[in-house]
Amino acid sequence: GQLDTTCHAFVGETVVLPCTTTPPGELALSKSMLYWQIGTKQLVHFNQNGQDSLEGQDEKFHDRTSLFLDQMKYGNFSLKLSNVQLEDDAEYSCIYRQTESHQTKKSTIKLNVSAAPTIEEPPSPSEQNQIPSGSPLDVPSLAVLPLSLLLLLVPLGLWHL
Repeated sequence: GQLDTTCHAFVGETVVLPCTTTPPGELALSKSMLYWQIGTKQLVHFNQNGQDSLEGQDEKFHDRTSLFLDQMKYGNFSLKLSNVQLEDDAEYSCIYRQTESHQTKKSTIKLNVSAAPTIEEPPSPSEQNQIPSGSPLDVPSLAVLPLSLLLLLVPLGLWHL
């Protein structure tokens, strides 16, 4: 199947993988199955007859996926994936199957995951060299302080002798 959509997310974010069908009227969810999966083996989320059924869900997606259950009957099968990880980068299939009519709708969503935005990354070596440029002002005052205390204490100490 060809790609329907590509989504982008950073590690740690929550992303919604869109999957919608536009039926006339409401869907009979009581006779349907909705699979979110990667390839043919990895089950990301499964909903049967309008109820989540996560026994076969891949461990790494445990407690990180959810559907918009209140919107499913209107054809919104989008999957919410929280705390996105680099290994979530994959092509996801959204497969909706009606049990009676054997009608199947499938869409493929590519999720591109990037490392966290650059703001949170440690400074590169070139930036680290520039950081001390602001600190020499602090260094002398810190070095002078203990020295002046010593100078004060020494005469006082001698005074009491």
